[in-house]
Amino acid sequence: MNIKQAKEDIKNAVSAYLTKDQFGNYVIPLERQRPVFLMGAPGIGKTAIMEQIAQELQIGLISYSMTHHTRQSALGLPFIVKKNYGGVEYSVSEYTMSEIIASIYDLMEETGLKEGILFLDEINCVSETLAPSMLQFLQYKTFGRHCVPGGWIVVTAGNPPEYNNSVRAFDIVTWDRLKRIDVSPDYEVWKEYAYARGIHPAITTYLDVKKDDFYEIETTVDGKSFVTARGWCDLSDMVKLYEQKGIPVTEQLVVQYLQNKKIAKSFAVYYDLFKKYQSDYQIDKIMAGKAGKEIVKRAVAAKFDERLSLLGLLTDGLIGVLREISAQEGAIMELVNCLKLMRADFVVETDYAEVVKRRISEEHKAIAVGKKAGNLSADREYVLNLTIAALDEQLKLTAEKSPASGEAAFKLLKSDFDRRKKALTKRVSQVDANLTNVFEFCEEAFEAGSQEILILVTELTINSYAAHFIGKYGCQAYFRHNKDMLFTERKKDILAEIDELMK
Repeated sequence: MNIKQAKEDIKNAVSAYLTKDQFGNYVIPLERQRPVFLMGAPGIGKTAIMEQIAQELQIGLISYSMTHHTRQSALGLPFIVKKNYGGVEYSVSEYTMSEIIASIYDLMEETGLKEGILFLDEINCVSETLAPSMLQFLQYKTFGRHCVPGGWIVVTAGNPPEYNNSVRAFDIVTWDRLKRIDVSPDYEVWKEYAYARGIHPAITTYLDVKKDDFYEIETTVDGKSFVTARGWCDLSDMVKLYEQKGIPVTEQLVVQYLQNKKIAKSFAVYYDLFKKYQSDYQIDKIMAGKAGKEIVKRAVAAKFDERLSLLGLLTDGLIGVLREISAQEGAIMELVNCLKLMRADFVVETDYAEVVKRRISEEHKAIAVGKKAGNLSADREYVLNLTIAALDEQLKLTAEKSPASGEAAFKLLKSDFDRRKKALTKRVSQVDANLTNVFEFCEEAFEAGSQEILILVTELTINSYAAHFIGKYGCQAYFRHNKDMLFTERKKDILAEIDELMK
């Protein structure tokens, strides 16, 4: 299955394991909860989906790679205690708490979360001294004499032996205690994640044409040659930083992340072409509805691969503003909650600036706790930081105006909030115009019902920011073309059914 299906399977398993009966006990007891084993090639996104599951379920996440653990670090260190049996004192060996188990208790103490996921990666690469203890752990969830706390679900992962020389073959006894899920690379699924993560558009448009270059592992005379999803993600981050700092992106940089010389060279050549398209087409002007006739003419005359790059640039430009709108909406909602809490505090307190400071402190705490728990998404962190920035401005406003009463303090902050909400409404109108302008440009450059327009509609449909915005505020051009696309697909299905009946 692909990584998206695997994520849903794991999420469902975690939800089931966390189900309680009417007495508050877990329906499936800890010792009968089969740990999930996610088997897949390296760099495919196994760790990433664990973070997403923790974020969506709002539970804790502890991650460990088992390759560096010894018997002592995983099980704990032995020590001698004195015990009395039948009036006779004996020296008995005990074990300190495992580092892994202790980290769960630390997280619970610091965040207040009582449920979560213990994710153990590369579990089939444990050391020779630790291997015999893993069967006990998988069945009873214990390291040494200390058990994984109730409410913490064990999820494990590993690479197939062809990718890792350290892999140990599990026997049937071990496999019979695992819920195994095999996952394989899938570019179309990864692309949804890529949009949410803000992967550089040069990468997604390149892979739209050369899907086989998304994931490649082969053995050559020079050793292993490979390209992974992780490599594309890390390359994207570096390319964006190089662009920001004005540093040239060269083939030498690309091959450090895409460790397949042929693919690295191919992408490096494409990247240079992509940057030329970015300069020539002036995406900002298209989004603003100010594209000149020459830009439209070039798009009309362009070959399909150039048009695909153009669509990638347009989609990336739209997603950038749509992501920002989504974050600003989230910050507005967060500010609403802050205002409600501060209004209640203004009734009983007279140091109004201190009340605002306390809210700022709570927002900072939410970020720190979320990071510690492993369930804070990048989008949520950005929303909280936008909220903190707004509260910082409201703190300055409170200090400058020195309101005479709690009601006056609330009205002052409410007025600032209304101003921000009005600015957001104006920005939504601008973004709605951006969407319309892009569709009008495509309608002028490409034929109605063309593959290019269907690609644009599809890209906006699978992107969560675009889907949210269009679902909330609408976009007539999108709905019109989406309807045409659905009709076309249905027409194809009908023709296929007729063809089948005529056989």
